[in-house]
Amino acid sequence: MYDAVADPYCYPGTPVLKNIPGLRNQAALDEFETASTTQRADEPLPPGRLSVTHYRALHHHLFQDVYVWAGKFRTVRISKDGSAFCYPEYIQREMSALFTDLKEQHYFQDLPSHDFVREATRFLATLNAIHPFREGNGRTQTVFLALMADHAGHPLDIQRLDPEAFLEAMIESFHGDETSLLWQIQTLLA
Repeated sequence: MYDAVADPYCYPGTPVLKNIPGLRNQAALDEFETASTTQRADEPLPPGRLSVTHYRALHHHLFQDVYVWAGKFRTVRISKDGSAFCYPEYIQREMSALFTDLKEQHYFQDLPSHDFVREATRFLATLNAIHPFREGNGRTQTVFLALMADHAGHPLDIQRLDPEAFLEAMIESFHGDETSLLWQIQTLLA
């Protein structure tokens, strides 16, 4: 659960995010969100150039049935377990810088696998710290990582992803230790 103050994304007096079907029970929303995003992930993903615009389109594609704000950067400050993510007023600037760097590095193409994993780890850790959306950051990051890896010639076997271990590695990377995240990505190489 995210920590947010006076969150306009939630139904008043609750931590439940406002959603398209109008579900006000967190468990029901979680179930609906999982079913909807899983179905959307099985569909063809929006084409793009691994840009900020493409990243936003991926989030919109995955969450379009759940939230009216799918694909839009959040406008509130959020934190998780006391750790604050990028303030909303800096999201666009930080996303632009991160994706400009990705483009300048030619999307990590032509790198040996160990260099690709190192660069992808750094990219993903930074993207997670920005956390541009109110919800759905992890799922969008995973989809983008797979697309980026395919584009760079290092396809991933996402079926091998252990969600709990990957989440823990993401948390560790947020606190400055990218070792576990690097290992997690390494184990996904097909």
